[in-house]
Amino acid sequence: MREAELNTYMKLNELAEQGSIVIFGGDEDKDIPICEIRQAFAMESKIYNRSIENLSVYDALAVYQKVVAPLDPETMLIHIGKADLASFDEDPAAFDDQYKELIRAVKARNKNCRIAVVSLKNYDNDPQISELNKHLKYIAAFENCEYGDISAKKVWGPKASMDAASFVYSVGFVH
Repeated sequence: MREAELNTYMKLNELAEQGSIVIFGGDEDKDIPICEIRQAFAMESKIYNRSIENLSVYDALAVYQKVVAPLDPETMLIHIGKADLASFDEDPAAFDDQYKELIRAVKARNKNCRIAVVSLKNYDNDPQISELNKHLKYIAAFENCEYGDISAKKVWGPKASMDAASFVYSVGFVH
């Protein structure tokens, strides 16, 4: 299945524009309604979703090189880690190293690419996910990336809306 997904994305890349926004994640990200996001925020930039089912941080660099790097994104949202919960529990340092290696590869290809590391959802306050999210926040800070915290359910409110809009602007969704 993964090869079919990769081949589909490589074919789509032939039609895509470089210098866009790319969402790079796993299962939860595959069905993000990017057209609705563009419309809701009146974005001019193209948005491409290159999320792969069961994407692990250990596979992410190879997948990035095949289907994201050719797009040379201006902004990249990285939302991976859910498929890595078991391996993270065994060796958090190896997880961190792989994540940092991915970010460094993105920066090596395009030093101006804005990168946002997005936390995992943790609506049930799972301690393992909380710990992984702490690592993601550290990695984002260490690598000078934005950090988007989506771990908790948010009740609508003016401050929450302003925070969300600020995040969208800060990572380059809206110019």
